[in-house]
Amino acid sequence: MNSLRFDAISRLSNAGVKVDATTKITGVFNENVFTLQTARQYLSDEAYKSLTASVKSGKKIDRSMGNQIANGLRAWAESKGVTHFTHWFQPLTGLSAEKHDSFFTLKGDGTPIEEFEGAALIQQEPDASSFPNGGLRATFEARGYTAWDPSSPAFIMEIGEGKTLCIPTIFISYTGESLDTKTPLIKALVSLDKAAVDVCQYFDKNVSKVTATLGWEQEYFVIDAGLATARPDLTLTGRTVYGHAPAKGQQLEDHYFGAIPERVYAFMRDFEQESYKLGIPLRTRHNEVAPAQFECAPIFEEANLAVDHNTLLMDVMTRTAKRHGLMVLLHEKPFAGINGSGKHNNWSMSTDTGVNLLAPGKTPKTNLMFLTFFVNTIKAVHEYADLMRATIASAGNDHRLGANEAPPAIISIFIGKYLTDVLEEVEKRVGDKFDEQDEAILKLDIHKSIPELMLDNTDRNRTSPFA
Repeated sequence: MNSLRFDAISRLSNAGVKVDATTKITGVFNENVFTLQTARQYLSDEAYKSLTASVKSGKKIDRSMGNQIANGLRAWAESKGVTHFTHWFQPLTGLSAEKHDSFFTLKGDGTPIEEFEGAALIQQEPDASSFPNGGLRATFEARGYTAWDPSSPAFIMEIGEGKTLCIPTIFISYTGESLDTKTPLIKALVSLDKAAVDVCQYFDKNVSKVTATLGWEQEYFVIDAGLATARPDLTLTGRTVYGHAPAKGQQLEDHYFGAIPERVYAFMRDFEQESYKLGIPLRTRHNEVAPAQFECAPIFEEANLAVDHNTLLMDVMTRTAKRHGLMVLLHEKPFAGINGSGKHNNWSMSTDTGVNLLAPGKTPKTNLMFLTFFVNTIKAVHEYADLMRATIASAGNDHRLGANEAPPAIISIFIGKYLTDVLEEVEKRVGDKFDEQDEAILKLDIHKSIPELMLDNTDRNRTSPFA
């Protein structure tokens, strides 16, 4: 084992793999995604309208439209050199799953052809007995279905020289139980939409749809693959379970927002290029607090699509790291004594009229629609704290919670002094004594060339799970 470590150290290099990056992100963004703009080129008017209505309004696509949409998908995929397709789903393994089938088939007389029928687009049948089910089913109950989710666009995954058309799907049992993480999310989004629209109608009759939005932040560690291979605990579990503390951890706090190492920088640029092709709108990258820890974050999206993109990104990062002789650690707490990797979720709700329901605006006290959703969100966190805690109670995350910078393993909510004052004044029914805080300006006198900075109405709280 010692020889493995010494050999890995002798092979260490700071040189990054050369990455050919485009000068403009817009030049490659969505290159491998069957967007509605792309669909317009490959579908008939009837099929395009059916797909658009499903994506934007949640209407069911008639199975009779399936063949037309499937033919358009195949034509687009084949124009990019794709020969296989897969239903891409998220079982209860914490990973994504896929089974590849080719467009190739034989006619009754033995004639070889390429085809992709609507039935294959809409529904497939993996062996459900081989996936975890949380105790919902007996072992012999094997039938399960993957079903197409039109709200998340199909995409082409490039692995080496191969390309596969991936169709995002849900995964359910023969009797309809959810066997994945996407199905409960979609059901929750539908329930939220209905309940929120009913409330919005009291304030704005033009609101007909409310969408949950999500901007996630992905923290991760990057280490040399050779050094990782010399650690059986790291290779098998994704975290270290024994060993000495490092000579230097994060005591000096000199890694956070520091200069990104060249080798890691090349890796970042590489996986970002792959992500842009898949429509993942990454915008931020930086060093995190712990040594060898980093973070990336995208622009916010509709919640279902954002979760798909995060799952997809973790796969892209893991594969791309191998090209650079690196290993990405996505475990929530791979090393004791230093920060773990959290995944902050910047969540909100927006209406189809363009209103962010959790944005107080300039006059939160008089913004009754904001106050209504604000107090009900607080009430929901209080009422369902145990359920929320259970949803994040994974083995990996429980190693992190309560350690170093992580929040404690309880659910609390932080709203800041200003909004606390607003609620207290509303409770007292004092209508005229409360001054609305329009804009606060922090003036820096350090140097005459420093511009005026806008001060937020409250500080941030890093230790509250819901803030």
